[in-house]
Amino acid sequence: MTEKNVSRGHLAAFITIFIWGTTFISTKVLLKSFTPIEILFIRFLIGYAALWCVRPKFMPLRGRKQEGIFLLAGLCGICLYYLLENISLTFTQASNVGVIISTAPFFTAILTKLVSREKEQLGLPFFLGFIAAMAGICLISFSDGGASLNPTGDLLALLAAFIWACYSVLTKKISGYGYSTIETTRRVFFYGIMFMVPVMFFSGFRPDMKALLVPVNLGNILFLGLGASALCFVTWNAAVRILGAVKTSVYIYLVPVITVTASVLILKEQITLKACIGMLLTLAGLWISEHKWEYKRKSPCYTINK
Repeated sequence: MTEKNVSRGHLAAFITIFIWGTTFISTKVLLKSFTPIEILFIRFLIGYAALWCVRPKFMPLRGRKQEGIFLLAGLCGICLYYLLENISLTFTQASNVGVIISTAPFFTAILTKLVSREKEQLGLPFFLGFIAAMAGICLISFSDGGASLNPTGDLLALLAAFIWACYSVLTKKISGYGYSTIETTRRVFFYGIMFMVPVMFFSGFRPDMKALLVPVNLGNILFLGLGASALCFVTWNAAVRILGAVKTSVYIYLVPVITVTASVLILKEQITLKACIGMLLTLAGLWISEHKWEYKRKSPCYTINK
């Protein structure tokens, strides 16, 4: 793989996380008029339609096994992850959820080691980076108060992090099929939306269409549908294809940093010294995890040809 392609992978991962880190603002605005499942369904429906417009081409598959992988990816990454995250927020603090969700890279690394044939590098730098990033994320999340444990909410958030790790591993497998990233993302969206339908019947799905046409609501739902869903899932899947599931997932550490920065710039919220230190620690953790460490060894006079 060329250095240029690797750089594109890192850029795709950063763009994805940069947008995802700001989506809380749009969601916060929309929650005044819509329920979480209404926002979730509408945004992914818009994203699915947008991907059809970008590439109006049917994607044939080569077997039921592949179809099953797409189905699992839609269930995990589109339906279960977001539902578990939203439900956990009703039981525990948002700061708890933010920290726990950020453990997804760790679960991704473990799952990749267990189920993938690829030899992902999981040396000491990865674990040191994970510890530094988690310390930073805790400082950011709890900078304005202490944590309060809620077993139900915290366990649901932990399950959501594990589900996202499953999605990352499934995405890496899908990338090996040779299909277009846009087409594979669209197929995953389709199954995710289908799994949302039963939930809608039990959650009182009755979106107010008049409220949806209000400019501020329409702008935010389009941002979530076109940007955070259609664009970001394509760029995330592309990054996983290039960098691998583990290296791409490490970028999740940046979400709290971007969220805090957006809060200061857009919502004019105050930032504490503890949060600043946490941001630096998180960035250091990302750098340590992604950095290629080379160890010089005193070796005998022979070479290994690869």
